[in-house]
Parts: sequence; structure tokens; C-alpha cells
Amino acid sequence: MPHHTSAPPTAPPPSPVEEPTHHPRVREPVVFVLLVVLSVVGAVIGADLVAKLGISANTSVVGALIAMLVGRIPLAGLRGMRSVHRQNLAQSAISAATFASANALLTSVAVPYVFGRKDLVWPMLTGAFIGLLIDTWVLYRSFGSRLLPATAAWPPGTAAAETIKAGDQGGRRALVLGAGTLVGIGGTLLSLPLSAAGVAFLGNVWALLMFGIGLGIRQFSPDLFHTDIGAGYIPHGVMVGAGVVALGQAAVLLLRRRAGRTAHQPVRAAAETGPAGSPTAETDAETDADPSTAVTVDERTLRHTLLRGYALFTAGAAVLAVVGGLVGDMSPTGLVAWVLFAAFAALVHELIVGLAAMQSGWFPSFAVTLIFLIAGLLIGVPSVPLALLVGYVSATGPAFADMGYDLKAGWLLRREHRPWDPFEREGRREQFRAALIGFGAALVVVAVLWQSYFRQGLIPPVAKVYADTVKHGLGDPGVMRTLALWAIPGALVQLLGGTKRQMGVMLATGLLILTPQACWMVLAALAVRVGYRRLRGQRAEEELNLVGAGLIAGSSLGDSAQIIKAG
Repeated sequence: MPHHTSAPPTAPPPSPVEEPTHHPRVREPVVFVLLVVLSVVGAVIGADLVAKLGISANTSVVGALIAMLVGRIPLAGLRGMRSVHRQNLAQSAISAATFASANALLTSVAVPYVFGRKDLVWPMLTGAFIGLLIDTWVLYRSFGSRLLPATAAWPPGTAAAETIKAGDQGGRRALVLGAGTLVGIGGTLLSLPLSAAGVAFLGNVWALLMFGIGLGIRQFSPDLFHTDIGAGYIPHGVMVGAGVVALGQAAVLLLRRRAGRTAHQPVRAAAETGPAGSPTAETDAETDADPSTAVTVDERTLRHTLLRGYALFTAGAAVLAVVGGLVGDMSPTGLVAWVLFAAFAALVHELIVGLAAMQSGWFPSFAVTLIFLIAGLLIGVPSVPLALLVGYVSATGPAFADMGYDLKAGWLLRREHRPWDPFEREGRREQFRAALIGFGAALVVVAVLWQSYFRQGLIPPVAKVYADTVKHGLGDPGVMRTLALWAIPGALVQLLGGTKRQMGVMLATGLLILTPQACWMVLAALAVRVGYRRLRGQRAEEELNLVGAGLIAGSSLGDSAQIIKAG
């Protein structure tokens, strides 16, 4: 009929609420105050759990739920928090604060403390915070590229977005997600890693199949092979091989010339300006029916971002060398080599951790940092510079992965907005600013609490491993041979899977993680996913996404609630 002809057949369904012209800003008074409060809460939760229990929790769901509750307080000034986009800012801030305080700052400053150099804690805190800021900036500028696409799994981000949407829309979605959340909380109480099953409903099937196989080999290797492969640097060798190939694949992607693009790749009119640039008018017209699936960061922008990231990491390492007193302890040549190696390790660490987190929601930060620690020992880096290098490298990666989760959540919440591109870019920028608020809160909390924790002997376990390894060395002269030998299968599996599946990295990630029964959760969930999709077709994806998001959300809530146990 005539009145239907004005709307194109590919137009998105109308939104139940009027869409805002501009994305909400963190500088709005109510939003800003809420973000500061949530960031302090998240930073305290993160520091307390990693110091007392050795775990870290993804608190993004907690932040989203609190923002929902605030928006339902019958006060005119708080109604704005009913916006899913403001709730996205809240979950971005609290999760950034949690990961920054636990995985980046407190763990890093604990390394020189355990090593016996308490005088280096404040310099290490300075270097770790610089590394944290650079780490997140690189992800912000590269999210949406072919290397780190928004369309990839990023499972915790999907869980956060589904939680926010279910709270906003209610109905059957809320019931399914709520049931999954309750099951996830129950699993945490019973020490069952149901988040692993949730991840398997959301991520790439082949990548997660390798992840589950790796988890199973690690758990059952004492029975199958009469040895614990985790104690023999075998998983580290697999990660080295997979990581080298993954970096090579990324380099091929970055060096690809524009003339070599194939005809089936989507047109990216706005991509040339980068995440913070101004889009062109032809963005929506030249993309597919859903413009949000377009690549928003082209290879040229990504290449410049990574080069600038390396330059910034180099500058950060130089600052750490100066405030840490390395200038007087090392020769000029040795100092330059240390700075360049530290910057390279920080950049590679964040990329490998980010690729693993993108596919599985798990990030092998400890293992990859340990690889560079081993490399430092093998090339003869002195103990004090090596301890600072390890602290600097370990500060990157976790926040990189967390920012990917948060931007994925925002991308899912914004993808129905039209025009999409300018709104998406505004949203990413505001999420980055929300993360900076979280980082500021984490810096203050760690600066205030670290002495109290360390005097009580509350040291993050991974920091003890780093410090002990720096002190005592490898102990086994065959480590290099083991790493080289097992790098071969890791490289072959990574080559087989290609850039999108990251199978080698995921196999190594599973081998490096010892979580009882997680392998069965992943493999069983994958079997259910494949079978259910054959029965229900495409409708199965939405239902399984909700169940998976609920399991991850429930596990996150259960992990966050362990602060009561820690207290």
C-alpha cells in the first residue's frame, strides 16, 4: 500500500522508547556522581578479592543492576538512569575500576614488595598506572577493526548488554535471563564454573572447542600422562608458538594494502577518521542493511594506533626506569634495550590477552607475563630491572580485555540507533571517559590500601610467583628446549584456525588454566548449542545467548559477593 512505500524493507524495528539524538555524557551531574561512587565500590571489591582470595570479579553486571535500581527511585532527577546507555556507562566505570585495582595496580606493586624492594612500590605504581592508561587507549582506538571486531564474541560484554536490555524490556527475555542468573549464582555457591558454560553459548564454536580440550588436558594430565603439564612449561611453549603465529597473522592484516581488499568486504566510509573522527554522510547508505556490522577502524588506522601504542609504552617504560632508579644501575645501552623490550612485551601481552578474551571471556594474563619473565631470565636481564619489567607488563592486558567487554556491551545496546555511526562513536568516547573515572578511583584506592594489605601478608598469589621466579630463576636448564618443542604444535593449531578462530591461542589458554570441571561445562554446553540449533534453527541463537548471558551474570554476581567471605 502507498503508505508503506516510504520505509525501506531493511529498516530496523521501531524502538519502544524515543531514541536520544546524542549519547548521554559522563559529565551529567547525576551520572558523574554515580560513576564515582560505583568506581570506588568496584576498586575496593577488586583489591579486596585479589588480596584475600586471589580472584578477580567482573562487576559490570553489578554496576548495571545498581544503575537500574537508581533509575527506578521516584525522584525526577534520577529518572534519566533508566536509559540503557547511562546504565552502560555505569557498568563500564565499575568494571574498569575493579580490573584496574585488582589485576593492574595491586598485583603490579606487589611484585617489588615481595622481591624485597619496598622502596620501588611507589615508582611501580606510577609505571603501572601509565601502562594501564596506554593499554586502554590502544583498545579504544582499535575496537571495531578486523583484528578486534565488535562482531566477535566478547562474552562478558554480551552478558552485560543482555542484562541491561532484559531489565529495560522485561517480559520473557527478563525471565529467561533471570533464570540463568539464578543458576549461575547457585553454581558459584557450589563451586561449579557455570560461567564456562555461559561462554560456550556465546563464543566461536571452534575456538571454544579448543579451549575446552585444553582445560581437559590440564585437569586430567596427572591421570592420563602421569605428570602435571602445567608445572613443566608445556602450556607456555604452546602459547609461545600460537602467539608468534597470531602476531604474524596480525602483521599480515596490518600490512594489507587498500588495493588488495576484495569486493565482498563492506565499504567503510567513516572508518578513515578513526574512533574519534567525524563520519561522512555516506556511511549508512553504503553499508549493508545493518550498518553496525561494518568495520569502523580500517587497517591504516589500526596500524597507526599500534605504532603509537608502542611509542607510548616506550615512553612509559622510560619514565618507570627513571623513577625506579634504573638509570644509575644500568649502562646506557642496557637501559635502552630494557626500555624497548619492556614496551614490546607490554604491547604483545595486551594483544594476546585481548585475542583470548575476545573469543572466550578468559584472559591468560599471568601466563603471558610469565613467558616474558622467562625470556628476561634467558637473555640475562638483572633481577631488579626484571622485577619492574614484570610489574609493568602485568599492568597491561586485563584492562584491555575489560574495555573490549564494555565496548561490546555498548555496541549491542547502540546498534539499533539511526543514524548509527555518529551515535556509536559518541558512545565509545563516553565509555572511555567512564573508564578513566574508574581508573582514577582504582589509583586512589590502591594508593591508600596497599600498605595495610601487604603488612598483613595479603599478597596477590600471582605476584608471589613472579617475585619468586625473579629471585630464584628457572631452576630447569631444559626450559628453553621445552618452550621451543611445544611451540611447534601451538603454531600449527593457530595456523589451522586462522585469525578469526584463534584456535592455537585458545588451546594454550585452556592448558594454562586449572579450573576443576570447567572442561565439562564448556564441552557439554557446546554439544547442547549445536544440537539445539539443529532443532530450532536461527531462533536458538537468541535463546542460548540469553541463557549464556544469565550464567555469566550470575557467576559474576557470585564472585563479587565473595567480598563478604573475604571480609
